[in-house]
Amino acid sequence: MAQDKQNEAKIASMDENKENVSDPGVGLEILQIIKDSQQQHGLRHGDYQRYRGYCSRRLRRLRKTLGFKMGNRHKYTGKKITEEMLSDSRYLLLVLMEAERSWSYAMQLKQEANTEPRKRFHLMSRLRKAAKHGQKLEKLCESPSIDAKTKLEAQAYTAYLTGMVEFELQEWKPAMEAFNKCKTIYEKLASAFTEELAVLYHQRVEEISPNIRYCAYNIGDQNAINDLMQMRLIGGGGNMMAEKLEALITQTRAKQAATMSEVEWRGRTLPVKIDKARIFLLGLADNEAAIAQASNEDTKEHLYETLLSECRDTIQAVREELKAEKQRERGPDADTGKVSNLQFLHSYLSYIKLCTVVKRNESMAHTLQAKLKDPHNDENKRGPKPQDLIRLYEIILQSLAELSTLQGLEEDHTFQKEMALKTLVYKAYRCFFIAQSYVLVKKWSEALVLYERVLKYAKEVQSKAKSIGDKELPDVQELIAEVNAEKYSLQAAAILGRLHRRTGLSFSCHPFFTVFPQPLCDRLETFRLDPALVGKQPNLVHFPPGFQPIPCKPLFFDLALNHVAFPPLDDKVEQKGKGGLTGYIKGIFGFGS
Repeated sequence: MAQDKQNEAKIASMDENKENVSDPGVGLEILQIIKDSQQQHGLRHGDYQRYRGYCSRRLRRLRKTLGFKMGNRHKYTGKKITEEMLSDSRYLLLVLMEAERSWSYAMQLKQEANTEPRKRFHLMSRLRKAAKHGQKLEKLCESPSIDAKTKLEAQAYTAYLTGMVEFELQEWKPAMEAFNKCKTIYEKLASAFTEELAVLYHQRVEEISPNIRYCAYNIGDQNAINDLMQMRLIGGGGNMMAEKLEALITQTRAKQAATMSEVEWRGRTLPVKIDKARIFLLGLADNEAAIAQASNEDTKEHLYETLLSECRDTIQAVREELKAEKQRERGPDADTGKVSNLQFLHSYLSYIKLCTVVKRNESMAHTLQAKLKDPHNDENKRGPKPQDLIRLYEIILQSLAELSTLQGLEEDHTFQKEMALKTLVYKAYRCFFIAQSYVLVKKWSEALVLYERVLKYAKEVQSKAKSIGDKELPDVQELIAEVNAEKYSLQAAAILGRLHRRTGLSFSCHPFFTVFPQPLCDRLETFRLDPALVGKQPNLVHFPPGFQPIPCKPLFFDLALNHVAFPPLDDKVEQKGKGGLTGYIKGIFGFGS
């Protein structure tokens, strides 16, 4: 709130300065103001309700500052902004905030309309109102007192809002014309300014490009689907557009699925009559190609999750159809022992799902393994540990075990041999990282036994791989070389450990260096190479320091007081008179005085 007041004060001071130097026009950084406000007030996290509340509060502050109130609390009195008021750019900002408030409310309703379709009518009303405020802003900016840059930005902003209205109405041609107009203006503005200012305009162009291609596809441009697929890979267009892209891809595959009737797998041709299965199998190759082309691990992980989600939905549809088929065929001779086509299709889809899980976890394991070997890991952050990789390989082995039990493949000996061989490979990798975890806790003998087990698995894989010839089988030669190197390091670490128990010196492994138990202050006369001194925990002095005896403060006791004889004070003590009734009477009458 304080920052907004400062911004409004800056705008007012700029207007005053422009009047003093007779500047040719009043200006307003429309796109810059919009983007800054959106990023600071909710849209970074997609919170349109928060941004709408911000717009309302800022409108109230602007009206109060400008004295442009719409009546009072009892009665509404409408006011219009005229060209005479445009000497102060805050009046333009007032119209801009009204448009942004309506637009943010429309986007909020768009999110809620997924579960409450009736809100779509209110959405269109708010979006039309935002476009109306945008047209009002553009008309005000036609005044000769407004500079050329503000006029162009107002036209682009109005074209964007108009395009959004037509886009939601699925009027593709008018929407495409409006978005193209907006894109052209921002491209011209970007070319007219420095790179720092042009970045904002280029970002806006990238935001509306998916909308233009989507409109082009719906108009009839079939080549636009390829551009949309590429945008899906790089995550362009934002969350709102991503949903439309997914729906468009599904719709395109549904059109192609009409021509697909069967699929071949493991030497058996399967008829595919379920539409959901057809759509999934048609898009399988595209999904796998997208994963192979993914530029980073986050995108690849997202694509894997999307593929797995589609596969689960397809398996569920086939499973329901399988239950219905069993109920129809229930009878005395229903169980013939032969796997039906629908059951074999279910096994094929389960095979795809489990293989995808294996590939995803293998990709994650390679990423973690690279981070584990990276010597520049930040020690303040928790880095990957061998236990993380062990968990991933356990999931892979569990998936391979499920693959071996798929219905219809029990008698396929080639398939069973492939699964057994892959199981050996991943057992070797799991065993290797278990050994690594033992190395970290300096259990040398256990780690050495596990390394021997890894070599046993790897040599068994090499001997059996020649007969099967599986191209997807991971190469274990690199693993064997790494295990041999680790074994030598392990044997040296074990020898140094025994030396430590004899001499009292402490040694660590990876890399080898001597860690002296004495701090540096106790061995200044002896030179020893100790790399720990330049680490984050150098052993320089004893800390905390040990206790040492020190002289105490003496205690004084007054012993002479017991031997001092004080002088008698009897003569100075006042003698009291005798008491009784006689003394009392004498005192009353004064006889005793």
